[in-house]
Amino acid sequence: MPIQQLPGHLVNQIAAGEVVERPSSVVKELVENSLDAGARSISIDIIAGGTKLIRVRDDGAGIPKDEIGLALSRHATSKISSLEDLEAVVSLGFRGEALPSMAAVARLSLTTRNGDTAWKVETDNGVIGEPAPAAHPPGTTVEVLDLFYNTPARKKFLRTERTEFNHIDKWVRRLALARPDVAFAVSHNRRAVLNLKVANEPGEILDRIGKLCGDAFATQTLYIDRESDDIALSGWIGLPTFNRSQADLQYWFVNGRSITDRTLSHAVRHAYRDVLFHGRFPAYVLFLSMDPASVDANAHPAKHEVRFRNGRQVHGIVSQAIEFALRDTRPGGNDQMPPPTRIVSSRIYQQSAMSLSPGGQVSASSVSEAMAGYQALANIEMTERAMPAGEELPPLGFAIAQLAGIYILAENAEGLVVVDMHAAHERIVYEKLKASFSEKSIVSQPLLVPATIAVSESEANLAEEAGEIFSRLGLLVDRSGPTSLLIRQIPALLKQADAEALIRDVLSDLQESGSSNRIEDTCHEILATMACHHSIRANRTLTHPEMNALLREMESTERADQCNHGRPTWTTISIADLDRQFLRGQ
Repeated sequence: MPIQQLPGHLVNQIAAGEVVERPSSVVKELVENSLDAGARSISIDIIAGGTKLIRVRDDGAGIPKDEIGLALSRHATSKISSLEDLEAVVSLGFRGEALPSMAAVARLSLTTRNGDTAWKVETDNGVIGEPAPAAHPPGTTVEVLDLFYNTPARKKFLRTERTEFNHIDKWVRRLALARPDVAFAVSHNRRAVLNLKVANEPGEILDRIGKLCGDAFATQTLYIDRESDDIALSGWIGLPTFNRSQADLQYWFVNGRSITDRTLSHAVRHAYRDVLFHGRFPAYVLFLSMDPASVDANAHPAKHEVRFRNGRQVHGIVSQAIEFALRDTRPGGNDQMPPPTRIVSSRIYQQSAMSLSPGGQVSASSVSEAMAGYQALANIEMTERAMPAGEELPPLGFAIAQLAGIYILAENAEGLVVVDMHAAHERIVYEKLKASFSEKSIVSQPLLVPATIAVSESEANLAEEAGEIFSRLGLLVDRSGPTSLLIRQIPALLKQADAEALIRDVLSDLQESGSSNRIEDTCHEILATMACHHSIRANRTLTHPEMNALLREMESTERADQCNHGRPTWTTISIADLDRQFLRGQ
């Protein structure tokens, strides 16, 4: 599509915004232009943190000679030609602001080749020169020199050279993660910083992720690839045991665009809610693909944010997909778990199962009853450590001993396994309680005296519109006035909770993301407390059959790699590590 000046009515539809904030925003816009032009190789050269020189060269389609001047004019673009195009943006750039904004605050030169001949045009203080013949391979090179030379007030707010380059490096890494099929080369002060080859195969893509996010992340990830209601989610999420002290390794790409979004971030946090330690953050590189008409890419001047037409649907799909993937964070996982070695295993699980009574209490409340199935194994003939020749050991192997009344020591194919028996049993009990709670759904309990709360008119309107959502959550809330609500029913499990605070929290969630998991999360917190109080305690002596039964349940329980507080339940020490510790084979 040829470059054209946008009609006035379209210009009014586009947020003007300030494009050039610092050198990193220049690099981001130029690289996105290269990607939109179909580049398969992009070279980025930076001098003095981008204040002296930013050069971006690509092998894309280039610009025809008669459109070069138009490319440097404001609101001129080849990516949008009608209002319909603006409502379903598929390109990274679409406003036609980037190049003219750069030309206004720096000395810019553009060399491009679209056919047999290359042309070069230069600008100074916003004045566009005439195109002149040049030597250049197919593609485009843009050089931005002396950024902010004519706006010293802006230049003095720039940080140090190192800081400015770090911002550039951050954006290049984001774009390189978004497009593994494109080669990237980056240099700073003529020193090579990044050199990424084209990655098309899954192993090559994961290798690129390792170079950009660290090998520790790449080796401790789960791959996601799910599609629902024409929304596709793919990418890599870190194992719960690989977590961060801050949200610095979280990348979202919506239709190839790097963005930050509260709805998506909340969906991931919700999926990790009972597998991460308090105050820790998950790591992920995730790609969301959906109908461009369902997402507004024009929500932020710098295009860092998007708005979803149906945020509740997107939140649900993302959260469920990640939760589904995290279920297999158990020793060995579903696909790797060997078949049962003893036919009595199903009987063990049934005997040790725990369920909720209608009143919300644990029917098998004592630890002795919870362990009855394990103790039953004492009367069953069973090989504790030896396995028949040719058969593989289970992921957690077989118990050897108990240490300090807290840890189970076991031997598997790799070496020594150490299990925190309380944390492991806590997860097992918690998952059984959640399953029982889910099967019975949320049981409501009418309040003896309905509670009246004062809210804003907008909150009252929201509560009235969300009657069906409240009903699914076990709540019955009526509007009793323009700015008041009447609470008639709450979930039975939350009968001791502050009903007013609960309703306010749910309304806050609905206003922010269009959905609320407040009730479910609060119920799960109570179940987690119940699981903690009904799990094996320290200094409880277990027999070998009991310890082995606990190991087998861990292998079949979802999310058993960590307890409901996010602490790890087990670790392994390989034979090679032990050999090094004792200087064997040296």
